[in-house]
Amino acid sequence: MRSFFPILLTILTIHLQSQAQDSSHVSHDSTANAQLIATTRLLRESDSLIKADAAAKAALEEQIQQLSSNNQRKKELEQQLLNIEQADSLKKARQRERILQMKAISQGIPVAPFGDTLFRVYNKLGPFKPSDRAANISRKLQLIEKDPFFSPDSITVVPNENNVDVVYNDLIIQTITDDDALWLDQDKTQVATAYAATIRKAIQQEKAQHSVQYILIRLGWLALILVVLGLIIFGINRLFRSLRKRLVREKDRYIKGVKLKNYALLNPQKQLGIIYSALNIVRIILVLLVLYLTLPLIFGIFPWTKGIADKLIDWTLSPVKSILSGILHYLPKLLTILVIYVVTRLLVKLVNYLASEIACGNLKINGFYTDWALPTASGIKFLLYAFMFVVIFPYLPGSDSKVFQGVSVFLGILFSLGSSSAISNVVAGFVITYMRPFKIGDRIRLGEITGDVIEKNLLVTRLRTTKNEEITVPNASILNGHTVNFTSSSKDLGLILHTTVTIGYDVPWKQVHELLIRAALATEGIQKDREPFVLQTALNDFSVAYEINAYTEESHRMNEIYSRLNQQIQDHFNEGGVEIMSPQYHAHRDGNASTIPPSYMPGNYEPPAFKVKVDHKP
Repeated sequence: MRSFFPILLTILTIHLQSQAQDSSHVSHDSTANAQLIATTRLLRESDSLIKADAAAKAALEEQIQQLSSNNQRKKELEQQLLNIEQADSLKKARQRERILQMKAISQGIPVAPFGDTLFRVYNKLGPFKPSDRAANISRKLQLIEKDPFFSPDSITVVPNENNVDVVYNDLIIQTITDDDALWLDQDKTQVATAYAATIRKAIQQEKAQHSVQYILIRLGWLALILVVLGLIIFGINRLFRSLRKRLVREKDRYIKGVKLKNYALLNPQKQLGIIYSALNIVRIILVLLVLYLTLPLIFGIFPWTKGIADKLIDWTLSPVKSILSGILHYLPKLLTILVIYVVTRLLVKLVNYLASEIACGNLKINGFYTDWALPTASGIKFLLYAFMFVVIFPYLPGSDSKVFQGVSVFLGILFSLGSSSAISNVVAGFVITYMRPFKIGDRIRLGEITGDVIEKNLLVTRLRTTKNEEITVPNASILNGHTVNFTSSSKDLGLILHTTVTIGYDVPWKQVHELLIRAALATEGIQKDREPFVLQTALNDFSVAYEINAYTEESHRMNEIYSRLNQQIQDHFNEGGVEIMSPQYHAHRDGNASTIPPSYMPGNYEPPAFKVKVDHKP
């Protein structure tokens, strides 16, 4: 039953195709009829010239016989006869050549009552076109084949007034005219005799194929083919079933899983499932292949289904021929693509080599920084590959089709709409690269983010903060904002760290300056060769704001140095007996303890008591 459905589907498909093709036969036959009629007209004109020459030749021969042997007129006539014979031979040769040429162009209308073409009709007869004549002949032969009392000797050749007929009893099968003989370059009787023999043989073969003995033999072949087909399918299923059982028995021996380094890509159970699926797919493919190869044999057993077999074979061979022909014709373009790709790859290797040499400092170009090398190489490689694709595109299979071009345009629009932000980041990445606002390892601040640059590419920049947080910032955001680089000038000019303290007005400013500078110089990480300086930034209501500025080369330790600087300021001010009024607070100085820690105060220090003064009024 399973093999019946593909057969039924194939028959229905061929039937539908034959119905679809019937509509095209009418226009094709009309075109063929017009070509054949025009060709016959040309041949008839040529034949009329040959016949006229034959008549002139006969008249000259008659005049020559009436003249004496020594007559000068006889010699002239003999020369004219010789010229006519030579011209006639040339015309006949040209006529044969024209017949061959026109046969190659005009194939004629085939007469195929039983499937195979018996002969072709090239000329019309009276009002009947070549296609009408071929259809009438085929219909008559089919009627004769159905005659139970058919006798091959009943098909004879009978001449009439101007033509020769091929008849069966009293039925005229076909009439051979001068035009028919002219097309075949034979005598009418020869053509009619050959056609009669062909018709006898075809009808005898068709009757033999419809005999009971013939059908029984074909049915026997059909049964044998089906039995062999069933055995082959049974053997295929049995083979794959045994393979599955063997895999189950020896899975521990053959199936170990698939590992990629230390990662188990497939465990043994999944690998076994994949093998089962692959075996099942191969089994189905083999069964379908056997069925497809057997169907032409099944349909080819009986003549009335032989056309289905031919179409099945044609369906198989036509795609294969088309694919092989396409591959063969595409080889020159494929070689061109390979040459373009190889040249592009060589240029890319050259760019990579030059970029690595510049990045390492082995190759120096005035005005070209080493950190420009790799981004510039990336841009050049992108342009090379883009140019390669533009050059290769016309050589791609199907590139000239409207569908391929439409899909390419659609994908280009999608890419342009979906990658606008990415392209802006790439452009910003190039701008940042050539502006050189920071390098890998610099301590920078982007908006509210402060960290060290750990990666910089054409799309994003990655920072690691002092809390070991990795933050990814799009290059377009960097270009639209401002960037603070703490490292770029720290080696040459020194990075100035600054902090502010507020001290009361009762402390001399010179003492505060001295304490701040001493605290800065005592801080680890502050440069000793560059003198710190103090700025008085504000005179507040209750205190003075002093800003200490100190130089450092270690920009990556900013937070640590700030912390130590604040510690030193506290220590030195406490040792100097100066209170830091930051943050601000109000205090009644009489009777309040100092804000200086006790460890910095003398051992006999006691907080003063409140002094209350009472005025006695009389």
